[in-house]
Amino acid sequence: MASTPVGPDELRGLVLGTLFPGFAGTDEPPQRLAELIEAGLGGVILFGRNVDPVRGDAGVTRLVSRLHALRPDLIVGIDEEGGDVTRLDVNTGSAYPGSAALGVIDDPALTHEVAASLATRLRSCGFDLNFAPVADVDVDTRNPVVGVRSFGSDPQLVARHVHAAVTGQQVRGLAASVKHFPGHGATSEDSHVTTPVVNAPRGLLERRELVPFRAALAAGVKVVMTAHIRVSALDPDNPATMSRAVISGLLRDELGFDGVVMTDGLDMHAISRTVGHAEGGVRALVAGVDALCVGGDSTNPALVEEMAGAIVAAVQSGRLPYPRLVSAVERVRALAKWRTLTVASDGDGAGDPAEVRAARRALVVRGDVTLSAAPVVLELQGEPSLAAGVVPWGMGAPLAELLPGTAVVDVHQGGTPPHALLAAYPGRPVVVSVRGIRRRPWQLDVVRAVRALRPDAVVVDHDLSDPAELGEPYVLAHGAARVTAEAVAEVLSSLAVGRTTAGRSASMHQRGVR
Repeated sequence: MASTPVGPDELRGLVLGTLFPGFAGTDEPPQRLAELIEAGLGGVILFGRNVDPVRGDAGVTRLVSRLHALRPDLIVGIDEEGGDVTRLDVNTGSAYPGSAALGVIDDPALTHEVAASLATRLRSCGFDLNFAPVADVDVDTRNPVVGVRSFGSDPQLVARHVHAAVTGQQVRGLAASVKHFPGHGATSEDSHVTTPVVNAPRGLLERRELVPFRAALAAGVKVVMTAHIRVSALDPDNPATMSRAVISGLLRDELGFDGVVMTDGLDMHAISRTVGHAEGGVRALVAGVDALCVGGDSTNPALVEEMAGAIVAAVQSGRLPYPRLVSAVERVRALAKWRTLTVASDGDGAGDPAEVRAARRALVVRGDVTLSAAPVVLELQGEPSLAAGVVPWGMGAPLAELLPGTAVVDVHQGGTPPHALLAAYPGRPVVVSVRGIRRRPWQLDVVRAVRALRPDAVVVDHDLSDPAELGEPYVLAHGAARVTAEAVAEVLSSLAVGRTTAGRSASMHQRGVR
């Protein structure tokens, strides 16, 4: 039994300082959570379930203010990437284009503007920390969790946009958290449901995965979030979250990061269904992590107590050295202090918001996509990713607002065949809206069937499909954010006539929209 220089209550308070749980409700912090906050909880994380669909940002602002009223140095975080992953706009779709859209434009100054705009909104709601940007390089096209959340497949491109996104947020007084260290893009599996493995040699990791993280550190990022993946060249036995070699060895000693290291959600199956929350938390702290994200599916205060008890026991037994716990809590407290001392700068507020300009510029258009009348829009549905959850997507709804009479039809795998769907709308222009062809081959089959029936159909891709598979005419939207869908609707309804210019993508020059 190891001795500690503090009593049981103070030790428990220190342990709570490493924990960041979520909770249920949109009005008041639950009583048990309030007690944990007053006892020293490091922070809380809001999710889509905490956003009232009627009150929106106003309701969130009130909720966050009540959390801060319990303890002013409490860190309140949110996972607001923009694009496909949103919490504030969970009921409508994001008002900000995602990373893939910004990467295809490849204008870091614009990425900085969009990040600053998002940070301004989050700070106005009272948030202290945002779990963005994603620094993963989009390596494996089968990856079910990264895809459009990445700025792209070129490490240098990803690096310059990660740098811009970090500085854009932090200049407005919002701490950024770069993720998922040391890089989740080269996996074909999802750590929400298993423990993915990256088998790249160390040299390749240096040239690819680590490049954007080095850029984030150079930008002064406040938080690095770990990945629940095994990287064979670094530690063949342990996921990065619980690996001393990855956290203390690579991130701390080699890369020199001295800010807060936070886990990804411990409710993800790579942790919760292997060693479990409590043991995972202990192992992560031993490895060098400072803050434990309990997870989006974990709202039971009893779980926080279980984790706290396990960590206290680990300190008392000597398994988790007391100085290691203290250093973790000190980093969390330093982050809270940075937030209170940082003064956000104001934007200029001129012209269209950066996020609107970015959504328009990210579009790649090939062929004549303007519609002569209200169309029928076939929106090809698929299961949502576990990272994004269920969020409205697609350009059917905004197009219907601009072209009254537009019919929007959801299409599911194994459902009504295309010829029967189109037969119900004779003479109408046809739009096919897709999301995820590279992971859902049935969607490509539907696109080809529609093309055979209606060669003039417009295909709108909200993911990262190969344009050669879409046929012309098409629009590449590079994400499923609401603002992106609205930009597509403008183009299809001819509202963008007169402002089309030469657009860019990573591999082609087409007619685009600014």
